[in-house]
Amino acid sequence: KEQLMCSREMEKLERDIGGIQDMGALPDAIFVIDVGYHKIAVSEAKKLGVPLIGVVDSNHNPDGIDYVIPGNDDSARAVTLYARALADAVLEGKANAVSDVIKAVQAEGEDEFVEVEDGSAA
Repeated sequence: KEQLMCSREMEKLERDIGGIQDMGALPDAIFVIDVGYHKIAVSEAKKLGVPLIGVVDSNHNPDGIDYVIPGNDDSARAVTLYARALADAVLEGKANAVSDVIKAVQAEGEDEFVEVEDGSAA
């Protein structure tokens, strides 16, 4: 019985926090839906200096949240809206960053060979 309880606890821990071991570095930001429920995540992010984006309802204090999204964190539809909007913004930002890098590389390649006319400066 004790072995079964230990194996269930290990499975639960692996499911809940197993992805953390594969992280190479700290995240660039953390998105929290319910800042009251996830107090530990908020305090850990503050300690590590990771910016927090949080949906803050009227029954919670927005102190410690870097980017406050005022809204209802109890409604499933609202939570879906917030999560989709944030995911879309992240994907758009990544796409813009990639296109900016491509443009910079192409512009750099064009400037590689520049003809200079001799005799213009004397």
